[in-house]
Amino acid sequence: MADGTPRRSLRTRLLGAALVLVLAALVVAGLAIGVILHRFVRGQLDGRLDAQIVALRAGLEAGILPETLDAPPYDRPGPGWAWIVRRGSETIRSGSLRGGDIRLSDPGPEDDPGPPHPAWGTGPRGQPLYARVLTVPGPTPATIVVAAPEGELYGPLREALTSLALALGILGLCLLAGLAFQVRLGLAPLRRLRVDLAAVRAGTQERVPAEQPAEIAPVVAELNALLDQNARNLERARGHVANLAHALKTPLATLSMALAARDPDGDLRRQVEDMDRRVRHHLRRARAAALEGAARTRTPLAPRLTDLRDALTRLYAEKGVAIVVAVPDGLVVSCEGQDLDEMLGNLVDNACRWCRGRVRVSAATEDGAVRVRVEDDGPGLDPEAAAAVMARGRRLDEGVPGHGFGLPITLELAELYGGGLSLDRSDLGGLRSELRLPA
Repeated sequence: MADGTPRRSLRTRLLGAALVLVLAALVVAGLAIGVILHRFVRGQLDGRLDAQIVALRAGLEAGILPETLDAPPYDRPGPGWAWIVRRGSETIRSGSLRGGDIRLSDPGPEDDPGPPHPAWGTGPRGQPLYARVLTVPGPTPATIVVAAPEGELYGPLREALTSLALALGILGLCLLAGLAFQVRLGLAPLRRLRVDLAAVRAGTQERVPAEQPAEIAPVVAELNALLDQNARNLERARGHVANLAHALKTPLATLSMALAARDPDGDLRRQVEDMDRRVRHHLRRARAAALEGAARTRTPLAPRLTDLRDALTRLYAEKGVAIVVAVPDGLVVSCEGQDLDEMLGNLVDNACRWCRGRVRVSAATEDGAVRVRVEDDGPGLDPEAAAAVMARGRRLDEGVPGHGFGLPITLELAELYGGGLSLDRSDLGGLRSELRLPA
């Protein structure tokens, strides 16, 4: 921004909030699903170990030899699948232990006849184990420990969580893409509102369309009310300016007529005419300033130049001036018609006054502005003289009729409309005046 404060973007804020919420939701979902998967995998492993505990308990109660209870994978050394039964001083082990032992970090109470409970321990080779422990009551209580490698619990869980993280990452990207599209779709009315406001400012439409979403409709209604109020203020200002112009021009005209017979040298009459020109100039300036820059009035350029060419051709008929107008028919400027006539009249009349016999007027749109070029085949001006004629009342040749206000007034009016005026050498040999006005 102009004051150096960074702009606060609604899109950035919405996308930032959406990103935080999506990440938080994915983290919570990942943790919840991880807990569920852990309980599921552990439940499957507990069921498998408890089934072996049931078989061992039944074998003890039936007096079955331990060898018949060593079904795979409890008969293979190394992997960590093992069981052990302690009853009094007797200890019965699975074949996978090869005489080794299972050391539990927390075996639990030995007199607990409840269902099997989990425990952690290590095997004969120090490998971490996950175990289920059951205490069998009786004259000689027995403790049954069935263990599995710890990897049987965390390995499947790790694989499942890896796949889950990948799926959640893809889901998060899809959600963010959907949210970005949603934010863009939701902010589309604001972009259309900006385009409509630019059209109002450029003069292509008078009001912002009232058909808007419910959230923006009150803002649009206030904007249209403001435009209507400004239009009414502008009309009142124009009325005051017109009244002032009428109140001043009539006495000045009367004074000029009264001095016609009493001022043989014409000095006082020229002063009155100078006053009249200054009054009209500042009244035009007040009217243009009331429009706050570029007017919203759209004035076609070609018809104005055609009428001006016809009038000046008759005016300079004795000189035989040929005025060529090359302006597209659809070219429109954002300017009041009277002010446009004033500016074009000053430039083309100046070219006709100084030309040898040829004047060329052309126009084109460039960088959002209309550039009107008035060229002649006269003597032209050097850079110093071109700067001098822009001064109010300055004339380079006192022998040519005029007051020296034409080009300065044209420049001021053009600047009031956001344009400008520049002087340069024409390829016809004379002066080229380039008038810039908003398109």
